[in-house]
Amino acid sequence: MKHSGCTSVHEFVGDFIVYRNLEAVDERLPRLAEARRVLGDGQGPVPRKSEASYARVVAHLLRAARALDAPGIALRRLIFVGDTRLNDGTAFANLCDVGGWPGAAFIGAEDAEPERVEVVEQGLTALYLANRWAALAGFEAFCHERGLPVDEGTAVVLDLDKTTVGARGRNDRAIDRARVEAVRETVAGLLGCEYDGSAFQAAYDLLNRPEFHPFTADNQDYLAYICLVLGSGLMGLDRLVAQVRAGRLASFAQFIAAVDGQAGYLPRGLREVHGEVLGRVQAGDPTPFKAFRANEYRATAARFGFLPDDWPLEHMVGEEILVTQEVREAALRWRSQGALIFALSDKPDEASFPPADLAARGGRAIHRMETHAGGQLAAPWAGGNGAGDDGRAALRAGRRNGGAAARRAAPRMEVNRGIQ
Repeated sequence: MKHSGCTSVHEFVGDFIVYRNLEAVDERLPRLAEARRVLGDGQGPVPRKSEASYARVVAHLLRAARALDAPGIALRRLIFVGDTRLNDGTAFANLCDVGGWPGAAFIGAEDAEPERVEVVEQGLTALYLANRWAALAGFEAFCHERGLPVDEGTAVVLDLDKTTVGARGRNDRAIDRARVEAVRETVAGLLGCEYDGSAFQAAYDLLNRPEFHPFTADNQDYLAYICLVLGSGLMGLDRLVAQVRAGRLASFAQFIAAVDGQAGYLPRGLREVHGEVLGRVQAGDPTPFKAFRANEYRATAARFGFLPDDWPLEHMVGEEILVTQEVREAALRWRSQGALIFALSDKPDEASFPPADLAARGGRAIHRMETHAGGQLAAPWAGGNGAGDDGRAALRAGRRNGGAAARRAAPRMEVNRGIQ
């Protein structure tokens, strides 16, 4: 592997991207409320990626995006690139179903096993499961063999997190570290001198396990709030774990209701935070801990493009969030062939766009952050992206987004405390 200079997801996706709130970044595309009205889906909570209603909105956006850059061209097939068989595979199947499209999905996740590719047939669609991201170079030939040419009639949907950036099995630890740093900084900032780093890490590591996902809903806002309550001393970790395992606390809703019954014992500042989170939970907001998500943006942005260019990629992958070179090359090639390139992210908008104070100082959305691109290089191709014979020369050297200097100036990331 090697890194290939600096780029951003915006280079090959532009603003054809939606984050968790399903509001397209490109303002020419329909807003969620408008899409739901046209589709007859009504109102309610924003659908999640694995739901059919999510697929209906995305399919509507794909057709609208195609009409913008290729008027009169109908979408006839779907190509999907992701990293999880369950979540991404379900999203892909739903998109093909609601769009009436045949298609194929590449699902990549590197591991230490020998290279392998498994094809799972699903009627008019197929999953191409690979344990090397470099296998994406052979995926297009597989698509052609199935009668799925990648051309102007093709929508290519890229999962963002742990696919297009932070490739699963290779670079995803950098994304995970940013999230843990954000939880830690949020909890530490709110607890002040009462913060116990070892106790926090023990609670986070335990409750982040799949065993507790039914309780936390695998929601990092909920987990951050739970760690804050445990750190306050209102409830002990052992007691909480015992109640969850015994089924007496089966959901986060039960937990926050129990905390509300004892909120008078919390310090005044934490009572205010609790009230804010509780109110948003009751309103159906899936990201109720706004201070945490603002810190997640800061921690994530700090891991884009901050390392020196001469660092070996083998060291970069554990620290810096990289653009996945194999995905970048494929996307540039497919775009040069006329395909629509569109990206999806399940990351909350609050963790994907800069808070107002950073935006005023030039902060960028995550897909516009520049960082190094790393991975296996595919064979040269005759591309038309203005970047040379093989589409790679446009990558720039140098650190971006404030880079290492910003990390040295502020080794402890700023915390949006939410209270004074």
